[in-house]
Amino acid sequence: MYRLLSAVTARAATTGGCAWGCGRRAVHQRAGLPPLGPGWVGGLGLGLGLGLALGVKLAGGLRGASPAPPAAAPDPEAPPQAEPLQPQEQPLAPWSPQTPAPPHARHFARAIDSSRDLLHRIKDEVGAPGIVVGVSVDGKEVWSEGLGYADVENRVPCKPETVMRIASISKSLTMVAIAKLWEAGKLDLDIPVQHYVPEFPEKEYEGEKVSVTTRLLISHLSGIRHYEKDMKKVKEEKAYKALKMMKEMMESDQEKELKEKGGKSNEKNDFAKAKVEQDSETKGRNSKPYKKKNDFEQGELYLKEKFENSIESLRLFKNDPLFFKPGSQFLYSTFGYTLLAAIVERASGYKYLDYMQKIFHDLDMLTTVQEENEPVIYNRARFYVYNKKKRLVNTPYVDNSYKWAGGGFLSTVGDLLKFGNAMLYGYQVGLFKNSNENLLPGYLKPETMLMIWTPVPNTEMSWDKEGKYAMAWGVVEKKQTYGSCRKQRHYASHTGGAVGASSVLLVLPEELDAEALNNKVPPRGIVVSIICNMQSVGLNSTALKIALEFDKDRSDVP
Repeated sequence: MYRLLSAVTARAATTGGCAWGCGRRAVHQRAGLPPLGPGWVGGLGLGLGLGLALGVKLAGGLRGASPAPPAAAPDPEAPPQAEPLQPQEQPLAPWSPQTPAPPHARHFARAIDSSRDLLHRIKDEVGAPGIVVGVSVDGKEVWSEGLGYADVENRVPCKPETVMRIASISKSLTMVAIAKLWEAGKLDLDIPVQHYVPEFPEKEYEGEKVSVTTRLLISHLSGIRHYEKDMKKVKEEKAYKALKMMKEMMESDQEKELKEKGGKSNEKNDFAKAKVEQDSETKGRNSKPYKKKNDFEQGELYLKEKFENSIESLRLFKNDPLFFKPGSQFLYSTFGYTLLAAIVERASGYKYLDYMQKIFHDLDMLTTVQEENEPVIYNRARFYVYNKKKRLVNTPYVDNSYKWAGGGFLSTVGDLLKFGNAMLYGYQVGLFKNSNENLLPGYLKPETMLMIWTPVPNTEMSWDKEGKYAMAWGVVEKKQTYGSCRKQRHYASHTGGAVGASSVLLVLPEELDAEALNNKVPPRGIVVSIICNMQSVGLNSTALKIALEFDKDRSDVP
């Protein structure tokens, strides 16, 4: 306060202050009054300083106004001054202070706005507490954002650094471990698994001795069960699906044939056929023997038991019969990946988690870890479900140690983008070698990635009927049936569903031609990752739409 008064007093004694004082003195003299003494200016300056200081302090106290003029030292008793808050439409600003907007983001403003609106719609439709998205273009992260809450109880907003369960995307991570061992010659994909894991008993199917191999396990063709233990139910469901698919194919063929013939010559026959098909469909519906349980109604999904290693986890299913002959039918199985974790341990000589942590370190995936209850994991979200009364509740405690390889990891959208780009780089780098000899090798060789992203016969891709399962990835191939009509893009993805969580990682490679290889370097394409703290949320179609939105804008990037 003393310094403030001194400053004001000194200002009053300057030329400006003197001019005012001298003017006042002249008026005084013209009025015939006695001349003012030399101390008049100093006294006036002191009085003016006191008045200004008190006025400023009083006004600031009454109105909470903006700070007073700058002083040499702050008043320790003054309350902290905050900037006025800007109105926001969502709990988290598009770019949180922890993650500033990448410089490339401005080129994709339209795609970001459109994708954010789409995510808000999905979040509102399913009632998800929180959702986080990340997008990279040509290897550079251009957008990451959290919507809603990572922790509803404590009102902790989602942000790009939020850590969530990635569920079955863990299978794609495990595939990298298998591929590295295969490239090093330490793992044969086509010999019986008992060569590596003798603890897993030899199997028979309908009295015939059969072999389960690593390759069959990877593509869910081993016949090992998933969470449903009732073989009869699984077989009936498979038969019903096959019948339905066959009927759809027949209808499609008939439509094509009808178009070719002109559509009028066999109207009576077509009507009769349609009636027979309708009757058979009605019979098929009536003969459905049971209502299929979804995975979240299966007890094994909620195991609370801690398993020390992958070999110990085998006891959950190793003595169960095979549901199908290996190689004959697709049966999605997380337990198959538990066996793969044991194979990785024996082939590498390391514990599965130790070997995976080495891979995560190489890929710079520093926030990706196995899910355990005891460790403090910063930015870990809570997980939610709606109960029978449609109220949001916390999910029950689960221990995922029995399925690290198939669905037991935690990660962030940023780490998943790094993983997706590492895979895309390996897939494309072989194409660029002739035009750029200085390129570093990919984490996996081009021929390995080509094998991993090649659809496998007799498989299914449940999250996109247009695709097939490959090796720990679902793959949709490029296709266009009619001119100026729908064009199906080539992409690879994997979704995940766990207790209280849903996820997707999608890679949309750029369609490269010979000219494009000259002035570009891999990876070329869009990678999208989405994680959500609510179970049973289908995210693949949303991720594909987002990828296509960014693909529209990427041609404008300099």
